Parts: sequence; C-alpha cells; structure tokens
Amino acid sequence: MFRNQYDTDVTTWSPAGRLFQVEYAMEAVKQGSAAIGLRSKTHVVLACVNKANSELSSHQKKIFKVDDHIGVAIAGLTADGRVLSRYMRSECINYSYTYESPLPVGRLVVQLADRAQVCTQRSWKRPYGVGLLVAGLDESGAHLYYNCPSGNYFEYQAFAIGSRSQAAKTYLERRFENFTSSSREDLIKDALIATRETLQGEKLRSSICTIAVVGVGEPFHILDQETVQKLIDAFEIVREEEVPAAEPQPGAATDQDSADQGAAAAPDQGVAPMDI
Repeated sequence: MFRNQYDTDVTTWSPAGRLFQVEYAMEAVKQGSAAIGLRSKTHVVLACVNKANSELSSHQKKIFKVDDHIGVAIAGLTADGRVLSRYMRSECINYSYTYESPLPVGRLVVQLADRAQVCTQRSWKRPYGVGLLVAGLDESGAHLYYNCPSGNYFEYQAFAIGSRSQAAKTYLERRFENFTSSSREDLIKDALIATRETLQGEKLRSSICTIAVVGVGEPFHILDQETVQKLIDAFEIVREEEVPAAEPQPGAATDQDSADQGAAAAPDQGVAPMDI
C-alpha cells in the first residue's frame, strides 16, 4: 500500500468508498505471526506461531486466557491484543458478578466488535491493529469467531490469520467437513499440521508453536511444551519424516530442476491480497 491524500485521517472517505487507515490496520494483521483456530461440536483448538525479534530475546505471548470458557489468539500488534484481552476479562468478570453465570461467547464478541468499530469513527483514535480468534464454549456449544480491526466479526468452523496464513487456509478448506465430528486429538493434529504449513520449510518444534484447548469438561488452558512435542512426535508430522525425498534420475536432473523452479515461482506471482 502507498500513501495518498485520503489516508491522513481514519474518518476521511476516498472517492472509491474506502477508509485507508482501517485497511492499514488490517494489513498489520497480515504482517503478524500466524494464528489458527479449529472447532468441533465439543472442543475448540487455537494454535499460533511464536516468533522472536532476536535470537537473544524470548517470543511474545500470542494466546491469552479470558475466562475458564473463553480464550483468544492474536495476530498483529501484540500490545493492542493485550489491551483487548484485558477488556474481555473485565467484561466476563462483570457479567459473572451480576448474573452469576458465564458470559455467552457471542455477546462478548459483539461487545468487542463494537469497541473496535468506535475507533473507525473517531478522528482522534486509530483502529486496533490486531485480529483476534475468539474460542469459547457456552450453552449453545463450541464457537470460533474472528474479530477484524474494522469492527466486523465472523463465526468460522476453522480459520487462519497472520503471515503466510493462506497455506493454512488451503489445508483447512480441504479438511473442514470432518472437523464437526473430530475428536480432541484429531483437532490438535490438524492444528499442528496447519501451523506447519505456515513455516516455509522450517521444522515444526514445540518451541515455535503454542496450542490451547477448550471443550466440554475441559476449561481453557495452554498445553505445555513437553506435551506439544510429544503430540508432534506421535502424529509424525515433522516435515522431513512425512515425505521422504526421492532421488532424481541422472539424465533428467537438469530439466526437472528447471521445471520445478518455474512451477514454484508461478504461484507467488499470482497471490491475491486478502479481501476486506
């Protein structure tokens, strides 16, 4: 995206009917590390990629517990996500104190979307530069929502946000019909495989991903690294072990390599940006 005369204020419309400051906030979500969510009838699984700014630093937390029945995974500006997760905790506590029952997931998502929408209509505010995958369980079942910086929200069976999330979406679109009847272990397996799809050849390890689960009889919690690594080993989804490399024929090596390079370069040139 490039600067233009209509992007100096969030309340300024362009002649094409666009709010560029809101689009820039959505671009910040696409630049963040990937976050993935899947749900079945009884469970919701969140997964995210841990990225550190330096080899000397630790990674920033990307999954937050809101209540025993709700958690969020974020992509974008971590500071904005932290503020919004604290707001969600406050709403859950106030509702529980007033009505002595857990806050329904859908109602919390609407309140969160309303808070984000206000920032698109005030010239002295800026939109939140973070997208949230909200996972929860209430009386109506398991839910997975995506909250956008524009104030829109959508419910999904499975979804992925953040950098290189299109590869994860492609995998989820091939498998989503089975998610409704999937078990807890199958959901975690699919979440790990989708996470691996966003790594661009990097080996999947427990140190670079975080998994969280909420379900019937299971409050929201983040799995520890040892458990995640055991799951990775048990499911055998390490990239090197999944498809052993076949040795090329000596005579056709040069032609095959050139064809592979051309095929690999073509999809990158035709990638379309995410719809607003």
